[in-house]
Amino acid sequence: MFLRSLSLQNFRNYEKADFNFAKDTAIIVGPNTSGKTNFAESIFYLATGRGSKAEKDADLIRFSQNLARLSGVLEDKTELSVVVCREESDTRETIRKKYLVNGVFKRRVDFAGNFACVIFSPEDLDIIIGGPNLRRRLLDNLLEQVDRDYRNATIVYTKALRQRNALLDRVRESGVRNEKLFEYWDDLLINNAAVITKKREEFVQFINDFSKEIFDFIVFYDKSIVSSARLLQYRQAEVGAGVTLVGPHRDDVSFSMFNNTRQTTHDIKSFGSRGQQRLTILQMKIIELSFIEKIIGQKPILILDDIFSELDSGHIKLVLDMLSNQQSIVTTTHKEFIDSKILKNADVIELSK
Repeated sequence: MFLRSLSLQNFRNYEKADFNFAKDTAIIVGPNTSGKTNFAESIFYLATGRGSKAEKDADLIRFSQNLARLSGVLEDKTELSVVVCREESDTRETIRKKYLVNGVFKRRVDFAGNFACVIFSPEDLDIIIGGPNLRRRLLDNLLEQVDRDYRNATIVYTKALRQRNALLDRVRESGVRNEKLFEYWDDLLINNAAVITKKREEFVQFINDFSKEIFDFIVFYDKSIVSSARLLQYRQAEVGAGVTLVGPHRDDVSFSMFNNTRQTTHDIKSFGSRGQQRLTILQMKIIELSFIEKIIGQKPILILDDIFSELDSGHIKLVLDMLSNQQSIVTTTHKEFIDSKILKNADVIELSK
């Protein structure tokens, strides 16, 4: 799996830019605000049809423009494009996205999965200590790339959840509940939640079975089951809150390290040092790379986005050891962070402000 070229037009801070990749490793060098993270984000967008973070689609389009385009060509000549359009009326602004594979329009569920990538960025270091949404995003970012059933389930589940929440808000305001409408969206929610939960359980099991050489830990999956019985149980509370209170959108995972002396586990969020938390995420990235290769039979692209300023020399060496196994794209403010042997055999692309 190899990305040969990348073209950006009016994507975030890029007016027009074209990049070509000939070697296994590409080093993207530039000062802060030069667009290194936007560059990394564009590759993830071509892999999944969405951003790696929860942001508004309107933010993808360069200021004062109405259309952004991302295009990439893979080693097998497959051409992928995402077009993001801003459409304005007297009352509101609408953002529309179009997905194309070799010039043919596709739904996102069919567009995603042509290639896969793993991004390691400074924000990932907060996955352990941040909110549950960051850990759910970790699961989604991986599974949506390699599993069409999961991708489809999350798309349908998200739509059903949005509609059901709108119904709950209406009930809270009016006091009138249309059971037929709830029955339709409840069924969609329950059926697709079952797929999401099963796939997440399988990935968590893969993590726990994986032989961890950098840092050993175990993941606990705190799943929020959604069923007719649980929806009935939370019926009154949901009306009061105006939102659905159970389901995969409430899931969480936690990371625990072992205490061999006491034969116990301790939550890394509460008891781990900052160094141990970083090692956990570094180990997770290696697990993600292995999981993707196991599922799709190809190595994903590894993207290291400006992480060297966040790591000490020992951690940097562990990260650089990952570069030789697949196409790797590294963004950095200083070439000095990169070993000279790696630089010698890499494409070096310099960005300016």
